[in-house]
Amino acid sequence: MKRVHRLSTHLANQIAAGEVVERPSSVVKELIENSLDAGATQIELEIEKGGIALMRIRDNGAGIHADDLALALSRHATSKINSFEDLSHVSSLGFRGEALPSIASVARLKLMSRYQGESQAWQISVNGGETEPKAQPVAHPEGTTIEVRDLFFNTPARRKFMRTERTEFKHLEDVVRRIGLSRFDVGISLKHDSKQLHQWRAASDQEGRRRRIAAICGKPFMEQSAEIDFERNGLRLWGWVGLPTFSRSQADLQYFYVNGRMVKDKVIAHAVRKAYQDVLYHGRHPAFVLYLELPADEVDVNVHPTKHEVRFREGRMVHDFLFSSLHRSLADVRPGDEKPAFELPQTVSGNQPMPASNYFSSSPRVASSSAPRQANFALGVQEGRAAYENMRALAAADTALAEAPEPQQTETPPLGFALAQLHGVFILAQNEQGLVLVDMHAAHERVTYERMKQSWGDEGIRSQPLLVPETMAVSASEARLAEEHAELLNGLGFELNCLGPETLMIRAVPALLRNANAKTLVNDVLSDLAVAGESTRIQERCNEILSTMACHGSVRASRQLTLPEMNALLRDMERTERSGQCNHGRPTWVQLSMDELDKLFLRGR
Repeated sequence: MKRVHRLSTHLANQIAAGEVVERPSSVVKELIENSLDAGATQIELEIEKGGIALMRIRDNGAGIHADDLALALSRHATSKINSFEDLSHVSSLGFRGEALPSIASVARLKLMSRYQGESQAWQISVNGGETEPKAQPVAHPEGTTIEVRDLFFNTPARRKFMRTERTEFKHLEDVVRRIGLSRFDVGISLKHDSKQLHQWRAASDQEGRRRRIAAICGKPFMEQSAEIDFERNGLRLWGWVGLPTFSRSQADLQYFYVNGRMVKDKVIAHAVRKAYQDVLYHGRHPAFVLYLELPADEVDVNVHPTKHEVRFREGRMVHDFLFSSLHRSLADVRPGDEKPAFELPQTVSGNQPMPASNYFSSSPRVASSSAPRQANFALGVQEGRAAYENMRALAAADTALAEAPEPQQTETPPLGFALAQLHGVFILAQNEQGLVLVDMHAAHERVTYERMKQSWGDEGIRSQPLLVPETMAVSASEARLAEEHAELLNGLGFELNCLGPETLMIRAVPALLRNANAKTLVNDVLSDLAVAGESTRIQERCNEILSTMACHGSVRASRQLTLPEMNALLRDMERTERSGQCNHGRPTWVQLSMDELDKLFLRGR
C-alpha cells in the first residue's frame, strides 16, 4: 500500500463528476436548475449532436458577480446555503456546489454572466478544469450563458459509454420536459441542430398550465384525466391523474414533484400503485402529473448526489395522504361530471351515497336462451354466500328482486335513457351529448363489486378458526414482528400464538381466505410488515375473491333486459364509485357526441 496523500483538485472534481455527470442530459439538468435558482423567467437551450458536441444554456436570471466567476468553478462553492442548519429546509434545487466544477472537469466550458444591476458582463473559459481561469469582459445581457463543448473529451473511458446522438438527445429532451412541467412560470425553448423543437411560454393561470401539460403530455392525457387538489395537515397534493382507461403499457407518463423537485421515491410509488390497484387492467401503468407541497423541513433532499431521491420525516403520514387523495379522486369521477377545457373530467368532489336499488328481475320476459346462464349465476351466488355468509351485498345481484320503476325525471341524466339492447351485450342510450354505449356485464360487475366491498368493509374482516391449528417455524425476527403487530394481525383476521422464540401457531385465518395455504399467507404478511411496516396483501386477496364473486354474480351476455332494467343500471352507474371501468380495468361505457356521429355520416359537408 502507498502512503496516504491528498488527491489533486482536478482529480477530485473528476471523481465528483462521476456522481453528477452521467451523460448530456445530467449536465442540462444541473445547469437549468441553476438558472431556476437564479430566478430566471426565460431559459433557452441550444443543443448540437445530442449534446455531445455542444450544450448552450442561456437565462435571464440574477447572474454571477464578476468576482465570483472563478469561485463558482471550485468545489463546494455555492450561494444557496451558509450553515448546517440551512440543510434542514433546503428550498433551492441545487446547493451542493458540485455541478459546475464537475462539468468543467470533463468538458470545455465557457461561462458568461452579467450580474444584476451591473453594466459590464464577464466570461471565463476552462478546458477540462486544468487551468486557472481568468475573467475577461464580454458583451452579454443581464443573466448567464454557459457553453459546454466536447463532453468527456479528456476521459475517453467514459466517452465510449455514450450512446448514439439520437439516444442521448432523447434523454436530454426528457429532462427538459420534466423541468417544463415543474415550472409553469418559466418560458423554455429548445433547439437541436439549429431546429426549433419546443417553445413553451410562461403560464400565469390554470388555463396556461393546461396548455403546457397538453403540449408536453399530449392532448389525449388532458382529455382523459381528472384535475385534483387536496390539502390536509400542512400537505397539499394537486395536479392531474389519468383515468384508469387511459393506462399505458409502460411507466413513461408519470411525473411526480415534491416542492418543485422531480423525484422517484418508494413511498410515493407504493401509494400511487395502491390507489390504482383496484381499477387498472393487469400489466398496465397509470399516467399522472402530480405536485406535492409540504414544509421544507419535513423532507430531506440531501439523500443522493443527483437529488432524485428524497426522505420524508413523516413517511407514513405522507403515504396515507397520497393514497387517500388519489383513491378518492379515482372513485369520485363518475358519469355526469362536467368537463372544463380540453374536455377534462370535473375536479374531484365529495362523496356520493352508494346505491341501494337493483335492476334485474326474475320476469318471465327473460329470453329462454339465458336459462343456463341463470342457473350458473345462481350457483355462483350460493358459492359466494358459502364463502362469506354475511355478504349482504350478494342479494343485490340476485335475479329474484323486484323490477325497477320507469324513470320520471324531467332532466336528462348524465348517461341518458336507454333506447335498446344490442345483441344482448350493449345498452344503447341517448343523452344530451349524443349516444352512450354501455357494456352491461362490465357495468353490473363494478356496481356489484363496490357493494360487496362496502358490506365487507362495514362488517370488517371475519376470522375463520382452523379445525386443526397449524404450527410453523419462523425466524426470531419474524416471531417478534408477530408479537409487535398482534393487534394489526387480529384486525386482518389472524389469530397467532407464539409458542417459542422461533415457532408460531396459527389458530384462525381470514374467512374469505380459509382455503388458502395458511403458512404461506402468514409468511407473506410478516414479510410485508418487515419491509414496509404494513401489509395490504389480505385486502388485495379478499378483493380478488370479491371481484370473482361479483363477476359470477353479474348479468351475463345475451340476457335480455327491459327498458326499466336498463335505465336502473344507468342510474346506479351514475351513483357508483369507479363505475367507468370494470373490476379488470376495462371501460364500461363510451360516449359518441353528435359531432362525432355527424362525421361518421359526412353530414355538413
